[in-house]
Amino acid sequence: MTDFSFSGLSPDTILDALESQGIFLQSGLLALNSYENRVYQFLAEDGKRYVAKFYRPGRWTDAQILEEHVFAKALVESEIPLAAPIALNGSTLHHHNVKGTDYRFTLFPSVGGRQFENDNLDQLEWMGRFIGRIHQVAQATPFKERPTIDIHSYLEEPKHVLENSSLLPEHLKTAFFAILNPVIETTRKAYSASSLIRLHGDCHPGNILWRDGPTFVDLDDCRMGPAIQDLWMMLSGDRQQQLLQLETLVEAYEEFHTFDNSQLSLIEPLRAMRMVHYMAWLSRRWEDPAFPRAFPWFAEDKYWEGQILALKEQLAALNEAPLKLGF
Repeated sequence: MTDFSFSGLSPDTILDALESQGIFLQSGLLALNSYENRVYQFLAEDGKRYVAKFYRPGRWTDAQILEEHVFAKALVESEIPLAAPIALNGSTLHHHNVKGTDYRFTLFPSVGGRQFENDNLDQLEWMGRFIGRIHQVAQATPFKERPTIDIHSYLEEPKHVLENSSLLPEHLKTAFFAILNPVIETTRKAYSASSLIRLHGDCHPGNILWRDGPTFVDLDDCRMGPAIQDLWMMLSGDRQQQLLQLETLVEAYEEFHTFDNSQLSLIEPLRAMRMVHYMAWLSRRWEDPAFPRAFPWFAEDKYWEGQILALKEQLAALNEAPLKLGF
């Protein structure tokens, strides 16, 4: 039995789970902004602030979660600023069973800071160096349990989900798949990733906190893939702005890790894959009541009309020459 929607994860259940590991709260639970998992900040009796993360049942195996934790530990040991799991009673992954549902959870230190500004070139230079350092550690050994960024899981499976989704309005399906199919085919031809390494996997500004430098959070999507995956989500603005940002990132990155220029051609395919995967993710999670509350626009015509336009723009971007570094 799997409680996919977290309906059984009550405050009492959370408290019982934490107390089973010797963690007693001094404050209430503050729910943080997370939809895939359930994440809570609190002050414990030892006077320290922590974050407890309860993993969505059925998403990852124990081995996959623990592989994430091993990666986090290796990064911290290399003095990379990362909110890493805390070991309690000899383990970083804990289980709490409620009426047949196994809630798995992990404790992290609570870290503060403001969101990283991806249009700030000074901050981008810092990010380039730290991502280079992350990849220097990451290349040492591959993941064995975590998945890989590939066409099947990011395009083919999501397309099947969307074809069977009742959330995509029937009268827009023809127009939607008329543009989705060529986006998928163009991406399939353009995406040929080699030199795969362990990645943060979801290295966007929301997963970086800034206080006298960056602190990385949330390795929940770490997996194998091309190094450019951890860089392209830093880019914003028009093509010229993105080129300047990319040059800043890569120049700093190369202080610690060699950058493969051939991966520049993967930026737009990866962007297309993220777009399609995201739509299917929302559709898959719709039975979790948190999703209709947080994303009410997902079931509206206006959203899907916007996606048709966005996919047309993405097809044009896929057919453009890739960004090219000037140094």
